[in-house]
Amino acid sequence: MDYKVMIKKLRNKMLLTQSEFAKELGVSIASVARWETGENEPTMKVKRKLALLFKKYGIEVDD
Repeated sequence: MDYKVMIKKLRNKMLLTQSEFAKELGVSIASVARWETGENEPTMKVKRKLALLFKKYGIEVDD
């Protein structure tokens, strides 16, 4: 899965800034920025939260 693309797509669909999205997930703004540039991937704990949000907002997850 390309988290870089999926996270940005989700954040935009939720109409949130990186700061707001970070607060929603309980992470730092720097973490969100690194995910969106592909520098890092989320932790497993955050991936579980993201999976629920992807489903809620109808974003197709391609393994």
